[in-house]
Amino acid sequence: MKKFFSEFKKFITRGNVVDMAVGVIVGSSFTAIVNALSNNILKPIINWLLATIFGKDSLKEIYTFLVESYVENEEGVKELDLATSIYIDWGAFINAVINFLLIALVLFSIVKMINKLREGRKELVENLGGKISKEDKKAMKALGIKRSDKAAVDAYFAEKAKKAEEEKKAAEEKARLEREANPTTEELLKQIRDLLKNN
Repeated sequence: MKKFFSEFKKFITRGNVVDMAVGVIVGSSFTAIVNALSNNILKPIINWLLATIFGKDSLKEIYTFLVESYVENEEGVKELDLATSIYIDWGAFINAVINFLLIALVLFSIVKMINKLREGRKELVENLGGKISKEDKKAMKALGIKRSDKAAVDAYFAEKAKKAEEEKKAAEEKARLEREANPTTEELLKQIRDLLKNN
């Protein structure tokens, strides 16, 4: 039982599950926004267009009846009974198409905006000569260098590369001197061999 709960805890705290939960919550909120846009802004315009074209009041009244069923009301007048009639509801279909197109349009706009931001960030990173580490950001801030100032950033990285090269040469020289001061057995044997060859 303990193993089951530890596995469940591992599953529930995985990044994918959390990301999926956030996506579902944001998606449901997003659906509410799209439905509000569709029902309160676009559908009244479409209803007005349909009323001018077909003479119907709204999308709700666009039916093609296959079998019509009538019932008598209290006054003895026959009225169409939608509950027992068989009909094609074009209004519901048009509503679904409008919602789909709205969701697709908004998602396309969001994805395009995110891609543009990523491209801009990638271009900025490439212009700066690679990704800037947190240490470099702190050092540039301490020196008063703004990341938007390309010349100053390039000069900073050139100086950093120069210092790194000098440190590398110093480390190599130090390592060479340490090897000479403390030679290994193999190096001592090679030195003895070379001396014997020369003599």
